[in-house]
Amino acid sequence: PWRCSPRRGVASYPSARQIRATFLRFFEERHGHRRLPSAPVRPRGDPHLLFVNAGMNQFKPIFLGTVHPRSELAQHRRVVNSQKCVRAGGKHNDLEDVGRDTYHHTFFEMLGNWSFGDYFKEEACSMAWELLTEVYEIPRDRLYVTYFGGDSSLGLSADEECRDIWLHLGVPASHVLPFPLKDNFWEMGDTGPCGPCSEIHYDHVGCGRNAAALVNQGSPDVVEIWNLVFMQYSREVEGNLLPLPQHHVDTGMGLERLVTVLQNKRSNYDTDLFTPILDAIHKGCRGPGYQGLVGDADVGHVNMAYRVVADHVRTLCVCITDGIYPGLSGAELVLRRILRRAVRFCSEVLHAPPGLLASLVPTVVEVLGDAYPELTKNADQIMDIINENEAAFLSSLDRGRRIIERTVQQMEPSTNFPAEVAWYLYGNLGFPLDLIDLMLEEKGISLDSAGFNTLALEDAKRKAGGPQARQLEDTNTCLDVHSLAQLRSNNVPATDDSPKYAYTLGQHGQYEFSPCQAIVLMLYRDQSLQKEIGAGQRCGVILDRTNFYAEQGGQASDQGYMICLGQQDILFPVESVHLCGGYVVHEVTAVETLRAGDQVQLFVDEAQRLACMTNHTATHLLNFALCHVLGDNTQQRGSHVTAERLRFDFDTKGPVTVEQLQQVEQVVQDVIKRNEVVHMAEVPLTLARRVQGLRAVDEGYPDPVRIVSLGVPVESVLTRDSEAAMQTSVELCCGTHLLQTGAVEDLAIISERQLVKGISRVIAVTGGQAKQAREVGQCLAMEVDSVSLRMKQRSTSIPEMQNLSKEVGQLTKVVASTAMPQWQRKELQTILKALQRTANTAIRKLEIQQAEEKAQSLLAKHCNRPVIIDTVPADSLSILMKVVNQLCDKSPGTSVLLLSPQASGEVLCACQVSKNCLPMFSAADWAVAVCTQMEGKAGGSPIVAKGSGNAKGMQGALTTALEFAQSKL
Repeated sequence: PWRCSPRRGVASYPSARQIRATFLRFFEERHGHRRLPSAPVRPRGDPHLLFVNAGMNQFKPIFLGTVHPRSELAQHRRVVNSQKCVRAGGKHNDLEDVGRDTYHHTFFEMLGNWSFGDYFKEEACSMAWELLTEVYEIPRDRLYVTYFGGDSSLGLSADEECRDIWLHLGVPASHVLPFPLKDNFWEMGDTGPCGPCSEIHYDHVGCGRNAAALVNQGSPDVVEIWNLVFMQYSREVEGNLLPLPQHHVDTGMGLERLVTVLQNKRSNYDTDLFTPILDAIHKGCRGPGYQGLVGDADVGHVNMAYRVVADHVRTLCVCITDGIYPGLSGAELVLRRILRRAVRFCSEVLHAPPGLLASLVPTVVEVLGDAYPELTKNADQIMDIINENEAAFLSSLDRGRRIIERTVQQMEPSTNFPAEVAWYLYGNLGFPLDLIDLMLEEKGISLDSAGFNTLALEDAKRKAGGPQARQLEDTNTCLDVHSLAQLRSNNVPATDDSPKYAYTLGQHGQYEFSPCQAIVLMLYRDQSLQKEIGAGQRCGVILDRTNFYAEQGGQASDQGYMICLGQQDILFPVESVHLCGGYVVHEVTAVETLRAGDQVQLFVDEAQRLACMTNHTATHLLNFALCHVLGDNTQQRGSHVTAERLRFDFDTKGPVTVEQLQQVEQVVQDVIKRNEVVHMAEVPLTLARRVQGLRAVDEGYPDPVRIVSLGVPVESVLTRDSEAAMQTSVELCCGTHLLQTGAVEDLAIISERQLVKGISRVIAVTGGQAKQAREVGQCLAMEVDSVSLRMKQRSTSIPEMQNLSKEVGQLTKVVASTAMPQWQRKELQTILKALQRTANTAIRKLEIQQAEEKAQSLLAKHCNRPVIIDTVPADSLSILMKVVNQLCDKSPGTSVLLLSPQASGEVLCACQVSKNCLPMFSAADWAVAVCTQMEGKAGGSPIVAKGSGNAKGMQGALTTALEFAQSKL
């Protein structure tokens, strides 16, 4: 039942769909693995990763021992899946190689089987050999296996156990090859789980030859198809290796390479994973077809373009479906570069019309939709996002070309293109670096690569100091894999943190938090468990029970203090609280010696806790209100709750309107006024999955899970076919909440913006802060009304109108930066924008009117002269310039230079030269000569110019102006 179609001696080969299904069925049905769906390519809870880039990413909590012992994830022993992976940006970056050869990809599928403390090397090797040789029927003589040959510097001997297993399975000794650390020792990172691996390589040529010498030599004829990793060590911070408490197996086989082998092809792009997409590209661009050419044989890079577009559109489809949209930072920025690279090859190499990239989406869905059904649901959204981003990039391309043209014109001969301009094109306009090189190459110019690399390095250092760098685990709060294993082997129980939910409403509506007494079980410092910590040392404290909330589920941790019983006057401040593998770790700086066995009394900062409870319940209300107003398709993308405010990210088709923001706030306020009861209960995970409208249940949730329901008892929403959950807010949540919604008092959304196309972020405040935001909003609205009223009176004084314009500008800044309801901010910004336009128009009209009067007077004074040089009172350079323009319009053959002394001692200068006098007479040169006489500066074009100088040199300047004009005419 697992066999593929015969490979050899027949014309037909198994499809990629069959090959993938056979792999999954083999491990599920024959070897008792649990089949899991692919995780999204957006990593969950891993700030160090841009994308999921390997099948093992979702299982890291198991390998590190940090998985919650009651979660579904912790119950896995042997699993199998086909994981969507993206390698672009970060450590594993194949982006620039894609298209140049026939095997690099940004998106690929990783087939994998895992054992978590179950089977190990013998079973893993045996299963792999059985699948490849008996099910897929790959000839044994074409397969070569490698094993770890040892490393004396680390004190590691060769993995002879693995070698002997392969020999026992019947692999000839000449096909079992040892390799050093760099080839056959796998590591998760600089620290953490690692171990020897065994790779299986395939010889495409065969014909009875021995290709052992080509294994791991970069030969396209002999390629690795499967890697079996045996995790048995952990690399410590000091670099040494320690044996892992539990052994794991992690295998990965790239589907694209396997399909190439089983369909008897030499290129991944010749398999049915790509040929339908390549055919669709050919149909869309109507140019030459795909021939599989590479290097110099690929004239005009047409074949490279086919490969780039086919690969990149797959990546775009998968990423956008999983909630990563083209944007300006992190994974979103990488995806923007992928999209723009694809667009460029479409337009500049394939000469395809706009829209080709989006037109390929249905074909990608047809190829991958069976394995990843989420693609089918999101096809229209994917096409819309691709089309919008393509249009934006094509516009940027035009702008970039103009910048390059202008820069090249201004460059000195035989110089390199400035790195600063290239960096602007790359960073701000999203130009791929190879595109900049190509455009410069066409003009015979080279980029200042050293300067560009320096800017890139500075940018990388700046980003390395950002939030992600600060998220590195603290050595006192994040338990390492050995410490977790030691705690479990010593039968140290997981922390009972149920007291965090022990609070009630008192008679007068105040919250009463129950006291909590606990015993210190263990102390943790510098990645080691300790029984005693001295005064002044920072450490993690593990207790048997706690009423402190550990940071999780988007809610900030509690703060507070603990005291040792009998030492009431000595407080141990608790700075943060973290959950790790079921143990709650309290970060404390010991003011006195602290020992395991000490009895402590715990005191949570009640004001901070209550503020977090208020904001967390308000977050649930906000989520419900957004779905109610914007539609059920509005999906939460992330949230963060602190005592000060709440942040909520969600899917949206466009910016939220003023009316929608008002409606959302109104829905929240209605529930607050009803003072609904907040129902909370722990229920089995299987029951929770029945609740209609509940967003996908992550397998990392502990079982049983906690359900929070506003206004409707949990029993009611659990009733089969109940639609009660669709009418209110029902969520899985481990956070702490109010017991009734009335305590929220008010909610004001003080910010709403699009993070990237398709994802919006709102920030809201509650209670007194919301009230304050509304009061501030009302005050600013009154100020805007006052300015608006004065604007309507239409003053005829330019200074008065300029002051009004300045007031509008200052108000605009205040409105943009002040915490106030976002709907009101948007309304006021619209009004202020209109007022600014009105003020500018009024000022311009008054200046033109004033200029006309002055010009008329000067014309009468200098009747029919070819050159007019004079002084005239003018409030600004703008007015002076308009006087000059008016004079030249009314007397077309006249050249004019006017000076205007100011009260400050400055002299303004403006001039215009008649076109009849060009090129002999230049306005710019005229202004420079005059302003230099006044110890000032000037600039402009051959026709018009302006400048300023000092009043002391004004008389000499007038003489210079006349002499300069006479010398040119």
